[in-house]
Amino acid sequence: VLGWIGAMITLAFGCQGGPATFLTRLDEARRLAADLHVQFKEAADASNRAVMADTDEASIEFAGDAEKAVVLIESDVAALAPQLRSFGFPNEIQLLEEFRAHFADYRALDREILTLAVENTNLKAQRLSFGAARQAADGLRDSLGAIPSSVPAKDRCRVEGLVAKATLAVREIQVIQAPHIAESDDAAMTRMEKEMADRDGVARDAIKALAEIVPPGARSSLDAALLGLDRFKDVSGQIVTLSRRNSNVRSLDLSLRTKPPLTAACDGSLRALEDALAAEGSKATR
Repeated sequence: VLGWIGAMITLAFGCQGGPATFLTRLDEARRLAADLHVQFKEAADASNRAVMADTDEASIEFAGDAEKAVVLIESDVAALAPQLRSFGFPNEIQLLEEFRAHFADYRALDREILTLAVENTNLKAQRLSFGAARQAADGLRDSLGAIPSSVPAKDRCRVEGLVAKATLAVREIQVIQAPHIAESDDAAMTRMEKEMADRDGVARDAIKALAEIVPPGARSSLDAALLGLDRFKDVSGQIVTLSRRNSNVRSLDLSLRTKPPLTAACDGSLRALEDALAAEGSKATR
């Protein structure tokens, strides 16, 4: 009888070093699987934070956190795979391979998301719109606002109308910038850009008409207004270029639409792997 029991133990644990060694190694495999799951969640969460961050520094920091978690994921997989093969657990081996395949797809997409997120082109466009573009527009307004008081009374009404026309056209461009920055459709952005170009033309025509009316003493204000309009157009062009890149909009769209199924697939494989290893532990202690 004792010989039969010894034979059964040998068959059960083979060259794995006996029950105690087998359970110790199984516990290590379970620990690696659990850590793998934790690191995957950390990577996904850090990637999401990079997308939602409102500064370049924060985006870069969170993207770095995601990359660090990926390194740990790869380390856990490299350590766990040979352990599962040594146990001869076909189900667990298959689940880890499934995770590897899902994670490869997830990783390819996440690289694209993080690359876009740290560019922050929409955020930079928004800052330009609220900063340099607004300053140029306000400078233009102030330069134009100094002109009416310098013209003869008979021309003042017409001059005030042209000043208001130019100022309003620039303000309308400012209003269009915000939806352009948020827009993801190329055709819609093209329409907005045409509107902005039309408004710029209106402002320039108004300043050109003012040049035919204002006296020499107001020329400096008019020249300053034209320089302000040129500066505003240059900044507005930078805003359009950054907005067209749409890195924040695109990274957010990929995170919300494309990434969740891949995340769920990876998570599902890891949960199944942990459950399978837990069941192996139960069998070994019976």
